[in-house]
Amino acid sequence: MLPASNRLRRSDDFRRAVRSGRRAGRRAVVVHLLRRDEAPADPARVGFVVNKAVGNAVLRNRVHRRLRAVMTARLPELPAGSLTVVRALPSSASASYDELVADVDGALSRLLGPR
Repeated sequence: MLPASNRLRRSDDFRRAVRSGRRAGRRAVVVHLLRRDEAPADPARVGFVVNKAVGNAVLRNRVHRRLRAVMTARLPELPAGSLTVVRALPSSASASYDELVADVDGALSRLLGPR
């Protein structure tokens, strides 16, 4: 479970991360990461976007749960104070958990590499 202090909740935070952050796409997900150097004491926060193009409510909830589990394990790797949005693409509905892990890891390694 993603701790409450690490969840993105406000639409302004989502908007800022998507518009101002760096983006890395893979087959099943697109990850947006906004590093905020002015708030290094804040915890890294993560939000998810799983829209109706992914599938019905059952599929969307399954994808959301899987992505949340993947990102919970990756929290220590994220820079302090950063905002991360993980957007599920329609192909995430048919992706296995291992494929989602590989896609998220690939996107994060690109984003967390040298600026």
